[in-house]
Amino acid sequence: MSIIEAVATVETSIPTSLAPAPKRAPIVDPLAETARLAASFRERAMDGEHLRTMPADLVAKVRAARLFTLALPRSLGGLELDPLTIVDIIEQLTYADGSAGWTTMIGNSTSFLAWFDPSVAAAVVADGAPTMASVFAPKGTAVAVDPGAFDVNGRWSFASGSPHAEWFINGVIVMDGPAPRMHAGGQPDWRFALFPAADTEIVDTWDALGLRGTGSHDVQTKSPIRVPEDYLAMPFNSPARHDGPLYRFPFWGLLGVLMSGVPLGIAQRALDELVALAPQKHRPPNPAVSVAGDPHLQIEMARAETRVRGAKAYLVDSIGCAWDTACNGDVPSNGQLAAIQMAMLDGLDSGIAAVDLALRAGGASSVYSHQPIQRCFRDLHTVAQHAAFNIQGAANYGRSRFGLDQQTG
Repeated sequence: MSIIEAVATVETSIPTSLAPAPKRAPIVDPLAETARLAASFRERAMDGEHLRTMPADLVAKVRAARLFTLALPRSLGGLELDPLTIVDIIEQLTYADGSAGWTTMIGNSTSFLAWFDPSVAAAVVADGAPTMASVFAPKGTAVAVDPGAFDVNGRWSFASGSPHAEWFINGVIVMDGPAPRMHAGGQPDWRFALFPAADTEIVDTWDALGLRGTGSHDVQTKSPIRVPEDYLAMPFNSPARHDGPLYRFPFWGLLGVLMSGVPLGIAQRALDELVALAPQKHRPPNPAVSVAGDPHLQIEMARAETRVRGAKAYLVDSIGCAWDTACNGDVPSNGQLAAIQMAMLDGLDSGIAAVDLALRAGGASSVYSHQPIQRCFRDLHTVAQHAAFNIQGAANYGRSRFGLDQQTG
């Protein structure tokens, strides 16, 4: 079924210029729901590992708690939280289980609806915010076939949350014949395409080092999906189409808000697990002294935790400065956005050092699959492969400090 057919009933009963009101969402305390779900995530981490996706009952709980709508506009039934609260929630959930926290974060692809035509976004959430997933890498194509419509084809890898997604927002390149359509600046026409998961099929590929419980399979179109032009958006170089401080953050800035809590939560969990384990472990040449009594490890632990907490402080400061600007009615500056990118990378670098230390100091018993330390190690080294943590972020920050032009993507 094409999207045009899927929304036909909406279009025949409502003028396209009017947005249907989303179903009223229940009032929740997101921090209380986070604490409750974090306990479930922690208890069920091995279930996710074995299933290679978030268990269906946990998906239902996350959806009921509205934690897939942390940055979705309130006008569309979302929570539209401030960015530091979003960071805190994602950090708590990834502390409990990296896979479940990552899946929840990816489920907040609902926030990208802020870049679509408001009537389109409202139609998608009219019956309540659906479960969504997104791969922003442009692994699909969009070919104009009719005035105002495109055929979308593609296969997207690393589609986290794909087993339970009802809609996808995936990257495509608009084509002119066999070649990409180009912008005036020489860049290809890269957009997001919004389409139902029912028009796709999952290719079971997710057998990975870490984040094993995220269901990050490949997703491909069954056949060309006919997509109206207003179901395509250009978030990478266009402002959001909803007002409010959160949507004055450009796309890459909002992505930084959503993702930056992930390495901090995983890293702190690894260090806390080491703190709990080390007093109980003894090894030669002095088996009478616990691992915790090793002065060298004490220093390494102190430095690792200081780095992780320092990275969190830098992130809070960077996001806070940009948030102040947004609350004053302005778009955060390129320098402020570069600082958020740098804070993301600092959190990742600090986190990698922490999980490496925890695994090494935890000894042989840490390598068992049921041990959280090795899972933290695997999860964070997998997170490090995501394009959002590209080292270009550090170059952007350096160029900003030197007063040079720099890219925020």
